Amino acid sequence: MTVASRPTTLLRVYDDGDSAAVLHETADGGEIARLLGEIGVRFERWSADLALDADADQETVLRAYAPQIEQLQRECNYLSADVIRLKKGTPDTAPMREKFLNEHAHSEDEVRFFVEGRGAFYLRANGKVYQTICARGDLISVPAGTKHWFDMGADPEFTAIRLFTNADGWVAQFTGDSIAQRYPRLGP
Repeated sequence: MTVASRPTTLLRVYDDGDSAAVLHETADGGEIARLLGEIGVRFERWSADLALDADADQETVLRAYAPQIEQLQRECNYLSADVIRLKKGTPDTAPMREKFLNEHAHSEDEVRFFVEGRGAFYLRANGKVYQTICARGDLISVPAGTKHWFDMGADPEFTAIRLFTNADGWVAQFTGDSIAQRYPRLGP
């Protein structure tokens, strides 16, 4: 299954026992924040209007968004930040995509600020799956212990700043549940 390509933020809420049962769909940022807030997920629309050169490295991206990063670090006690940047046509992204497509949780919040492109977080809570397609300017913080997976698409194109409280960075505890295989994936 593939979700139709959409350049903007979108939330679809499914029944977690029926991937064909779309219970709610919205592209309204306020409504997305409200619905995700009900399950403890922080969602905000931030400005991501700084143009990045095609060859901008991690340090350049972090410098460009230093005020936003510093605000989150002060507010939430994050110790480190890094950047994941994938351009269309990047070779060998399929294994990375497959890893993220497996349901997992973390012992710390998973925080992403999308400064370019898009990706989809799928959050499982309260008998529902929340497919959140994040785009440029979206900040999402998935609370520690929340079961979820991420789809970057078949030919990913995004830049996201990641913030951590754990010096080891991204550490997942996979659930072993195949639920992610039953829900629509992010389209091209």
